[in-house]
Amino acid sequence: MHEILQHITAKSAALKIVSMGIDTSTPTGKLMLNVLGGVAEFEREIMLERQREGIAKAKRDGKYKGRVPTAQRKAKEVKALMAEGVGASEIAKRVGISRASVYNILKL
Repeated sequence: MHEILQHITAKSAALKIVSMGIDTSTPTGKLMLNVLGGVAEFEREIMLERQREGIAKAKRDGKYKGRVPTAQRKAKEVKALMAEGVGASEIAKRVGISRASVYNILKL
């Protein structure tokens, strides 16, 4: 936010947020913008901290295991179709995975 504000002031302009009554051409407006930015950053950090704590707790409880890789379970079918000479797009349609997943399986 500070970089954007510096970029604006370097061009001899000011930021005016009409709905909030903030005008960065005044000292009060700059203060309000900095206070709001600080509060927003604080809220974001608190949210991320809670998220990390929740994930750690779920991992301790054995409930956080991540998503099951669906494409890798179909690797044999993909390789068999490729051996038959079927193209990657057609394999993706038949097996029900993305074309990128087909190429990832074939790389392995």
